[in-house]
Amino acid sequence: MSLKHYLPLIIFIPLILIQLNIIPLISFAYITPDLIVILLVYFTLVYGQIYGTVLGFVLGFLVDISTGGILGAGMFTKSITGFIAGYFYNENKIHFNTSTLLFVFIVFITSTLDAFLFAMITSQMAVSIAFLFFETGLLSGFYTAAFSLPVILLRKNKFIYE
Repeated sequence: MSLKHYLPLIIFIPLILIQLNIIPLISFAYITPDLIVILLVYFTLVYGQIYGTVLGFVLGFLVDISTGGILGAGMFTKSITGFIAGYFYNENKIHFNTSTLLFVFIVFITSTLDAFLFAMITSQMAVSIAFLFFETGLLSGFYTAAFSLPVILLRKNKFIYE
């Protein structure tokens, strides 16, 4: 097992602590950015679709255990997120995909889908699908995409591992 298998899990530990303790303090109407999706999308764009899908499953399981939510909801949505992000993978364009605004766009798409699917699975209210998509999905997607901007800045300066 190489560093590529352990590095996302090492980075996950401080991110989940930030996600659970600090991010709720900057939420807007219970809409929060998902730092785990940013981590997942980055490593999916570096290593490929299958890696991203499996990593999404593992990270989703760890999120489910950490948050105490519905077991399996995070695993399902993060696996789908890694799978969708894998469609943007190209081994010849790794640096381009992770160091330009395309990364922010990919994070927006995958985060919107992740938040929407998670809300559909865990929602206990009788609300419409359009409400869940716009209120939960798009707003969370925009917020997460805004939080992914530092990744491209760090990536351009080569502070982030590839």
